Amino acid sequence: MPSLEANRHAWLRLAPRLTIAVLLLPVGAGLAGVLAPAFGWYPALGGTNLSLDPWRALFAWPGLGGAIWLSVVTGLGATAISLLITVMICAAWQGTRAFGVIERALSPLLSVPHAAAAFGLAFLIAPSGWIARALSPWATGWDQPPDILITQDPWGLSLMAGLVVKEVPFLLLMTLAALGQVPARRSVLVSQTMGYGRMAGWVLTVLPRLYAQIRLPVYAVLAYSCSVIDVALILGPTRPSTLSVQVLEWLSDPDLSLRFQAAAGAILQLALVIGLLLLWRGGEAVAARLGCAAIRRGHRFAADRAARTLSMGLALIAALTVGLGILGLAVWSVAGFWTFPDLLPDQFTWRNWTRQSATVTGTALETVMIGAAATVISIGLTIACLEAEYRHGLRQTRRALWLLYLPLLVPQATFLIGLQTLAIGADLGGVRSTVIAAHVVFVLPYVFLSLSDPWRAWDSRQGLVAASLGAGANRILWRVRLPMLLRPVLAAAAVGFAVSVGQYLPTLLIGMGRVSTLTTEAVALSSGGDRRLIGVYALSQTIMPLIGFALALALPALLFRDRRGMLDRG
Repeated sequence: MPSLEANRHAWLRLAPRLTIAVLLLPVGAGLAGVLAPAFGWYPALGGTNLSLDPWRALFAWPGLGGAIWLSVVTGLGATAISLLITVMICAAWQGTRAFGVIERALSPLLSVPHAAAAFGLAFLIAPSGWIARALSPWATGWDQPPDILITQDPWGLSLMAGLVVKEVPFLLLMTLAALGQVPARRSVLVSQTMGYGRMAGWVLTVLPRLYAQIRLPVYAVLAYSCSVIDVALILGPTRPSTLSVQVLEWLSDPDLSLRFQAAAGAILQLALVIGLLLLWRGGEAVAARLGCAAIRRGHRFAADRAARTLSMGLALIAALTVGLGILGLAVWSVAGFWTFPDLLPDQFTWRNWTRQSATVTGTALETVMIGAAATVISIGLTIACLEAEYRHGLRQTRRALWLLYLPLLVPQATFLIGLQTLAIGADLGGVRSTVIAAHVVFVLPYVFLSLSDPWRAWDSRQGLVAASLGAGANRILWRVRLPMLLRPVLAAAAVGFAVSVGQYLPTLLIGMGRVSTLTTEAVALSSGGDRRLIGVYALSQTIMPLIGFALALALPALLFRDRRGMLDRG
């Protein structure tokens, strides 16, 4: 007969299934909700018969080819450049003191929301931005901003730059986590004894084994870059815009008949992402063949000093770009009269903040409530899953990892449109709890990925000692394991909160304009051109995750200031 303890905690076995359901059901329901209107079925709008009219209207739109091309170029370009920079940094400096400097410089960038980073970049590179001001008039001869299209350029270069400066830190973090599973230093040393340069040895011996560990994060970056909306609204071109932005415009149009066309465009966006993922997979095979061919030819690529210097420069450029961009947001938020080409305003004032204090405070509280709730739910599900692994001897399979990444691989514009349709039908649109549920779908994967490795690396002998003293499984969890793992738990919570703060499309579509966060308000201001107001909202948006990470660092040190050995083991 099973013990009372076993019966009491058998529910933990259901935690992984519940977590998978939390991830899969919204995606599946959203896809079903967008697939029906894409083929003419939307009874609330008079669509009671299946037809191909939405697709005919979509393909008749004259800007479709340009939108698709722009989405493909920016998606592939941003992903390839981000991965190349990450590989160059790791190949050149992994295992050195300089690598620690690069890691410390790039890691804080993870807390900066995509929209805030995009605004900061725009304030830097715009014709009247800081770079132009710093070079004028002594180097450029400009006494007024030049008539040059830099942001929202028709080639999507500024959009790619905005994506790259944010995706490089993410891929670097994923690579660092995977490096612990690969004998990188030993492999590089062996290759160097055979005459290979440091970077060539790393690429030829470490990268093939490492890439298998970071393939899914790379796919997530590709899917996101191809279908991003908030960054594209800030930095991307407008005529034509990317396909995902155009889908959002159709969805927001007062002409409700365009929702059928928007649904067809969302399905096309999904097909585009799947096609790009297959193309990238083929590129992996080509890259593997080229690597094998390079080994057979015997080229050692020993002279790599220039490439190593370039990799360091690219890392510093990424860090400085985001850092100076955030500083630019701060300056604009307190700027008074500021003429071109002055590097700084003639005066600083808090007037911009005092005028918006009531609105910003209310929106910030809404952001905190949504982010905190989504994070707590995600942390709870993650701990339940990981504890179920520990107690019942479960193991994460490759299929489970794919399911975990599914919400990050399916374009948001595709299934969130369907979720909005279902929420409207169930009278749940514009409700905070529904928005929180939508955020959980995107927060949970990041929380799980952040906490799983530290949780599994915990020394289980500590639990055996507690059990030998009579502690049950629950007591071991609450009195031993969680206190020792408080720092990684809080770090995962900070990551989850930052992800929630940065969510634009889930809040916009599921909130239906009745639930606003700092991100939705900041992006909405991008079309207005009031840099002082944008600075207030974008800087507030940036501060929120930073507070979360600061608390994650400070609380363990404060709570266990007299028991630092617990933190060292955790």
